[in-house]
Amino acid sequence: MAVLNVNPTRMELTRLKKQLTTAVRGHKLLKDKRDELMRQFLDTVRETKTLREQFESRLHEVQDHFLLASSVMSKEALDTALLAPKQEVTLETSTRNVMSVEIPVYHIKTRTADQSDIFSYGFASTSFELDDAVQGLSDLLPIMLELAEKEKSVKLMADEIEKTRRRVNALEHVLIPRYQDTIHFISMKLEESERSSRARLMKVKDMMIEQQIEYKHSHPDAV
Repeated sequence: MAVLNVNPTRMELTRLKKQLTTAVRGHKLLKDKRDELMRQFLDTVRETKTLREQFESRLHEVQDHFLLASSVMSKEALDTALLAPKQEVTLETSTRNVMSVEIPVYHIKTRTADQSDIFSYGFASTSFELDDAVQGLSDLLPIMLELAEKEKSVKLMADEIEKTRRRVNALEHVLIPRYQDTIHFISMKLEESERSSRARLMKVKDMMIEQQIEYKHSHPDAV
């Protein structure tokens, strides 16, 4: 029996019972948190898998367009067309709280809202395959950021689930049983002490009765 190193007193017993109640309540809350995190984790994993498949499929399409553009355009013309990007993109980040986990949220902001600004070249000297490739890459950017957001979320939630699982196990298998064993130990000690006290009192009472009887026998005329 694993017990805490405490004095077996009623005050200590009361304190430990309060701590046990708090530990049991905390154990339930942590289990609820772990279960909800696990549910959201699995949902996010499924969403991430679907999104990655979509991203990879569309990325292959973009690569195909680039290959076609490379086949109909000279290397010098292709390099010149892509030499100086026209649009500028900045990344802004924020967070949202999911069961005490700070999940990143990514936002993209372009220098201009004009969709044609993604093309840094004139259409007369380039092929439409290059246009499709550049447009495809532009369309992939929000998907790529969403994918990065979800994959980071999966990692953060997995870390939090593991930490929560360890806390739940520590409470369930170590701290709560130790509190329970210690409370049982102190209760037994107090009961033993009370029995001993009652036995001593009974013995003292019997001795007093015997003394009274002896006194009456030795002093029959005493009132």
